[in-house]
Amino acid sequence: MKKTLLLIYCSLAFALPAFAADGKPNVLLLMADDLNTALSGFGHPQCKTPMLDQLAKSGMRFENMHCQYPVCGASRASLMTGLYPYSNGMLGNRGDLRANLPDVVTLSQLFRQNGYHVGRVSKIFHMGIPFEIIAGTAEHDDPKSWDEVINIQAPEQNAPGVKTNWSPKNTSSQSFTGVNATSGDLEHADGMAAEAAIEFLKRNRKRPFFLACGFVRPHVPLVAPSKYFDTYDREAMIAPIVPEDDLQDVPKIIRDYKSNKGYGVTPELHKGLLQAYYASISYMDTQVGRVLKTLAELELSENTIVIFSSDHGYLLGHHNKFQKQHLFEEATRVPFIIRVPWMADQHGQATRPITELVDLYPTVAELAGLTPPADLQGQSLVPLLRNPSTNKWTRDDAFTISRSGGESIRTADWRFTQWGYGAKGEELYDLKNDPGEFTNLATNAEYSEKRLALKQRLDARRMSAGYDPKKYRLPK
Repeated sequence: MKKTLLLIYCSLAFALPAFAADGKPNVLLLMADDLNTALSGFGHPQCKTPMLDQLAKSGMRFENMHCQYPVCGASRASLMTGLYPYSNGMLGNRGDLRANLPDVVTLSQLFRQNGYHVGRVSKIFHMGIPFEIIAGTAEHDDPKSWDEVINIQAPEQNAPGVKTNWSPKNTSSQSFTGVNATSGDLEHADGMAAEAAIEFLKRNRKRPFFLACGFVRPHVPLVAPSKYFDTYDREAMIAPIVPEDDLQDVPKIIRDYKSNKGYGVTPELHKGLLQAYYASISYMDTQVGRVLKTLAELELSENTIVIFSSDHGYLLGHHNKFQKQHLFEEATRVPFIIRVPWMADQHGQATRPITELVDLYPTVAELAGLTPPADLQGQSLVPLLRNPSTNKWTRDDAFTISRSGGESIRTADWRFTQWGYGAKGEELYDLKNDPGEFTNLATNAEYSEKRLALKQRLDARRMSAGYDPKKYRLPK
């Protein structure tokens, strides 16, 4: 192992090691796609993720991490810029980050400017899945963010095997089509991505690097080799329990959006859908393990910061809805792990205060000793990495927006959501007594004072997040 030089921050009692002559720790960012907290290490009773569980045991789990917009393009742009969507102008999968902010310095670009060799494998900024994997393109990428890029080309739903659409009313490219594939790990997108990441590590082991590796599972189509499907007994799959009239108190503007009316998932089909989703997660998990194994074999683990995250959560029948762009807990909350090798005292621990993906950028910059842009809107997670229950962490809410002028603020005990920028309905949930968010209290007079207080709090957050009423107000 290379000798470690400790730079002591006396006032913080915090040590940042300097690896190699130039004192730069490496960074490995691993991103999943459309993954909710269905990881065994996060307490999921059925999905099996041994490799990510192992990473969590050697790092820290963030169990209350929330995205800023539950759709791929907007969330990834926010994470990579350290800015809320209102500030970077990316409010969906469309748009051009550089057209909005020509001089923005992305997270990876910061490392590039500071002497790192910076690489991207597969999906980090938005990509159209499955079509861009089939084509091997990345049309929404940001070239200024990377020294080298590797796009993956794989068959996706055209892979050989048993193909089933578990959502028969949805026949689009975003249907819940599962492919129980006869081909092996390396013949599909995430196996190819892991292989490319491994080769990057081997090529760049002797110089400081920042590698962002994107895995596209469990984004649909739910493609995985058959051995991962065999891991799960379809008949034993347990669907979310939802009150029959759950959506009756939800504002009309969002009530039927991506509800089961447009998917046609029966109880039996639901079992197959869940098996396919979990199989694709287990396949992705194995590929993460391959990359981390190589990191260790190359003796890079002790000087590499490792981050694993998803871009947003995902509904799998929760609230009789599917997929993303909702503002329920299952859509905003993501699995998030950081392993900082020199902070071994905190390995295997979990932290539960509310955090946001926009916090990643200032965190990694601080850990690497780099000066980030002054306009970042996140907060460094380093205090929580030092002490997962510290009282120095000041964030006590998460701010997430979505389609149709949807905005939500999530505190420790409450969630308040409004639609149409406040003109198209509201939702209020008592998370302490109603963690499933089944009973909307927004029109209950007994809770009017709490509703008003949270609405005012949300209004303050939306303005600090860069909201421009001239730009984002819905037309009358």
